[in-house]
Amino acid sequence: MSYSTTDSVALSRVRCKFAVFSGLSLVAAAVGLPAWSVAALVLTSLAIPVAVGLAGGGGLLRQLLRPGANPGGGTRSPDRGTRRTRPST
Repeated sequence: MSYSTTDSVALSRVRCKFAVFSGLSLVAAAVGLPAWSVAALVLTSLAIPVAVGLAGGGGLLRQLLRPGANPGGGTRSPDRGTRRTRPST
């Protein structure tokens, strides 16, 4: 059984954290917080895409930065799975 670290955290959660840290970096710089706190927020904002790129490669990084990007390049097909039900006894 292979374990992928990219499956452990939803990409939407990472995208939300990336947006929050980026926004906090801008607010901290605009308000005039000390340089060390602005630098910590900026470095954290930069570390998130680096970590995603190292964990999942370029495709996952593109999905993080461009939410509408389709890594497969083709059109999406609808789910054709069948719903399984428990047989009645």
